[in-house]
Amino acid sequence: MVFFEHWKITLEILILWYVIYMILLFVKGTRSEQLLRGLLIISIIFLITQQLGLDAINWAMTRLLPISIIALVIVFQPELRRGLAQLGQFGIHQENVEVIDEIAGAAMTLSRKRTGALIVIEKEVGLKIYAETGTAIDARVAADLITSIFLQTSPLHDGAIIVQHGRVAAAGCVLPLPEEEKGMPRSWGMRHRAALGISEETDAVSVVVSEETGTISVSSAGKLISNLDHEMLIKILRDLLQKEAKNKPKIPIGLKNFHHKIKKEA
Repeated sequence: MVFFEHWKITLEILILWYVIYMILLFVKGTRSEQLLRGLLIISIIFLITQQLGLDAINWAMTRLLPISIIALVIVFQPELRRGLAQLGQFGIHQENVEVIDEIAGAAMTLSRKRTGALIVIEKEVGLKIYAETGTAIDARVAADLITSIFLQTSPLHDGAIIVQHGRVAAAGCVLPLPEEEKGMPRSWGMRHRAALGISEETDAVSVVVSEETGTISVSSAGKLISNLDHEMLIKILRDLLQKEAKNKPKIPIGLKNFHHKIKKEA
């Protein structure tokens, strides 16, 4: 009987830990992250007022709580819908093969024209906070769409495209720069630095096309590899975007070698 009670407590702790972890993973990088912090502060204040016996404040907060929950469900309906969809995937991130082929095709076209581009593909960590800095699009990923966005005549060509759940969510987005720029080649422009920066902040995968040389690069996990041809680009993207999230994707050998090469040159 005692063993059963211990097993029951352990199971409850594991379930609670998993639920809290999934909530934190879901809200990270989205507007909900700030909301969660606010709710945590309000909960702490509520507990303190209960301990101090501040009845008036407790009465007001108790009455407002049901209304607040309904309001949160309405305001954050898209985030909740996305969270339930991710829960249904049981932690597996699987990017569509067609999406990868379209992105690779666009990168090759832009490379031949020496047109600069930065395409960021969301994985488990949400990029909503960065998508909100650009212009919302919500369109199917297509090579023609991507190439038209990065044309010099396009008002959105300076920023990054963010791909979420197989769709172009936004364009003209502003990304964070890396914290340390030591050892970076001088030939790297703002696009390469932004690609590296977003890969340090999140688990996103970025495809960069250099405006000066037309070379194609991929950034992931704070590392970047350049001079990719079409075949190698597709191979790396499939390796990074088509593996189970619980078995963390290994960085392709090329990315590791390139990272070590930078360190040696520095």
